Amino acid sequence: MLLWLSGWLAQYAHVFHVFQYLTLRAILSTLSALIFALVFGPTIIRHLSSHRVGQVVRDDGPQTHLSKAGTPTMGGTLVIIAILTSTLLWADLTNRYVWLASFIMLGFGMIGYWDDYRKLVLKHSRGMPARQKYLLQSLLGLSAALYLYFIAKLPAETQLLLPFFKNVSISLGPLFIVLTYFVIVGSSNAVNLTDGLDGLAIMPAVMISAALGVFAYASGNFLYANYLAIPFVPGAGELVVFCGAMVGAGLGFLWFNTYPAQVFMGDVGALALGAALGLIAVVVRQEIIFFIMSGIFVLETVSVILQVGSFKLTGKRIFRMAPIHHHFELKGWPEPRVIVRFWIITFVLVLFGLATLKLR
Repeated sequence: MLLWLSGWLAQYAHVFHVFQYLTLRAILSTLSALIFALVFGPTIIRHLSSHRVGQVVRDDGPQTHLSKAGTPTMGGTLVIIAILTSTLLWADLTNRYVWLASFIMLGFGMIGYWDDYRKLVLKHSRGMPARQKYLLQSLLGLSAALYLYFIAKLPAETQLLLPFFKNVSISLGPLFIVLTYFVIVGSSNAVNLTDGLDGLAIMPAVMISAALGVFAYASGNFLYANYLAIPFVPGAGELVVFCGAMVGAGLGFLWFNTYPAQVFMGDVGALALGAALGLIAVVVRQEIIFFIMSGIFVLETVSVILQVGSFKLTGKRIFRMAPIHHHFELKGWPEPRVIVRFWIITFVLVLFGLATLKLR
């Protein structure tokens, strides 16, 4: 919106040409989303509190969590609104990847919203039925996968890039649809599983968003993509504005979500952010690097799979409680220690992921 306005004003004052620069718009997108979240955060928290949309805490978990009962949740709506608002302000609204990322984030957010609403307002203890929830996620994930497959014009847009090797990739063909589906849906649920402690999920999401923004910027620029030996994806660069909005909105939400949290993200935010991250990773052709950078999300998901599988097969549990962050809490780690250590691990993994740009 403002990009179009600045282009029109540039006819009369050359200073407005500066807003055509992608890097500046990414910075402004980050700041806009951050300010939006900080300004409107208290209002949304009060609104959630007045409607008694409070967290329900399991009594078989860490006893330190009992004091969190009643804390406003569904705060992910703040994140989604901040991202969409900032994106609409600063992104090129003719870019199809920007609209696809916004659509997927909003779609998964609506699924999470209805799940949260059923649990917290309608008092259905399990929220949305698991089959219905997964079906809706699958429809959205498959729709995005099919869209990306059929609009692809260059071979690189559907190839699996192998990091650490220069110009080595695997042609996927129709398997690209399957891979994309699992990356989007898997990432969405992985972030949701991780969102169990104050700030635990949002900060890794912020760091990964920033890293994917770097990949998007490089992939969308032919010279940079050629120099770094990564796939050139025309139009992908505009996603750096969307990634900037995710970073700003995430940091703004963390202001209220940091320990001890004033508000929780809920499924509405976790499912939306996870799906958006997965989609961007697919667009910039960095699925394997995304898997590495999302190590904490992967660990949390694997811990749940192992716990459930072990209990069903042997009747015994591997961890004291899953996801694994609860295991460390029950071992005696204070909640802030678990959170910050998981942040540090993510920071290292993200740096490693960015380093692969030159390790080829």
